[in-house]
Amino acid sequence: MYNTKAYSAASATSPLASDTIARRDPTEHDVRIEILFCGICHSDLHSVRNEWSDFMSTTYPIVPGHEIVGRVTQVGSAVTKYKPGDLVAVGCMVDSDGDCPRCKAGLEQFCQDVIFTYNSPDKHLGGVTYGGYSDSIVVDQRFVLRVPENLDLAGVAPLLCAGITTYSPLRHWGVTEGKKVGVIGLGGLGHMGVKFAHAFGAHTVVFTTSPNKTEDALRLGADEVVISRNADEMQKHAGSFDFILDTVSAKHDINAYLNLLRLDGNITLVGAPENPLDVAAFSLIMARRSLSGSSIGGIPETQEMLEFCGEHNITADVEVIPIQKVNEAYERLLKSDVKYRFVIDITSLKSE
Repeated sequence: MYNTKAYSAASATSPLASDTIARRDPTEHDVRIEILFCGICHSDLHSVRNEWSDFMSTTYPIVPGHEIVGRVTQVGSAVTKYKPGDLVAVGCMVDSDGDCPRCKAGLEQFCQDVIFTYNSPDKHLGGVTYGGYSDSIVVDQRFVLRVPENLDLAGVAPLLCAGITTYSPLRHWGVTEGKKVGVIGLGGLGHMGVKFAHAFGAHTVVFTTSPNKTEDALRLGADEVVISRNADEMQKHAGSFDFILDTVSAKHDINAYLNLLRLDGNITLVGAPENPLDVAAFSLIMARRSLSGSSIGGIPETQEMLEFCGEHNITADVEVIPIQKVNEAYERLLKSDVKYRFVIDITSLKSE
């Protein structure tokens, strides 16, 4: 066991502050990683403030962070995939049972015993796992991912959550060249959805309530931008979409988008509104449409996504901050005052 610097929150109302935490010494299957960058996900904020207590109550102190990019510094005796010096990443998971049908299918994110990167039971040290707002982390090699050398490392960090969250449903529902795809919302998730849909060759349409986002949507790869409050603009697209990715976490009328789907079209939710959405049955029935949800992806698909990003030079649009500004970043995140993801330069921890 060794100690490492971190930022943690002591309670739901406490700011994140400098701390020292324990990490396990690498076992034979482990990889020790010096963390270089860690993205800030909205779920970090929810977890720190215990706003998802009905789903997963927070254990304090909490060290958030599940969009981790770093460099290998040590490997266990049985590690074959990595060596010191390799650029690697860690996403939302650090372990699972490995034996269930879901794990064997490469769908570890749906394992009943999945261990998340933070605030999950730590079978090695007791207590809970601690995330990437820290100097280093030790992870089983099965949950370590290889990072393409040509990508900007700060921009890679959000790919480990925002990236795979949007890539996975686009792949699952067969988005390819010739498909018409909508992306609802242009935030941290939405901007990645636009980049991926464009790279897959789909005709990509962004739906937004903000006309001032039109220019940016087009820059990111959208072919069209629809102001969703304009009924006439929406009606022009009725019954024409193969797939729509819904990234919005605020309350909105899902039926307005269901009616834009063609026969057998699908909308997948990756945003998580606090209150249930009202779904009109006939919006689904009359054209055999479907409404589904998706979380992250499994380890094989996440590696595939990173390689796809390397081939197409795709990274997130980020604002890099020192860790000392993390609480300010949380407040700005609540106001959607970032284009499009905050990423912490973890080397700033050295000055603590």
